[in-house]
Amino acid sequence: MRILVLNGPNLGTLGRREPEIYGSTTLAEIVEAARAHALERGSLLDAFHSNHEGALIDRLEQVDYDAVICNFGALSHTSYALHDALVACERPAVEVHISDVNAREPWRRVSVTAPATRHQVIGRGWRGYLEAIDWLKQLSG
Repeated sequence: MRILVLNGPNLGTLGRREPEIYGSTTLAEIVEAARAHALERGSLLDAFHSNHEGALIDRLEQVDYDAVICNFGALSHTSYALHDALVACERPAVEVHISDVNAREPWRRVSVTAPATRHQVIGRGWRGYLEAIDWLKQLSG
């Protein structure tokens, strides 16, 4: 299985941005751990990060993967374009949120991209990416 991990705006600041909410692990460390976790399960993982919605959509449109793990950050709550791109790629997707968005500001409690995914992992810290990999592997049999 080839898994694409997409990370959106401000996730490049993980490790230094609000560590009391997001922890001290950097995005590079998360990707490295996720890549190793996927490889141990017989999967390849490609990661892409951008602060730009269009770049995330362009990457989804390449469709050179079997499944998607997405953490679109704040775009999860606003981007119908990313929702539509997830639907168009016709691949199973899991949405990850490092923090518990359901216990935060009201605007974070609604994800417009979630209906285009098959599963969500919320509030599990960076290990949510690992849980998403495991869920996708279980789905694929």
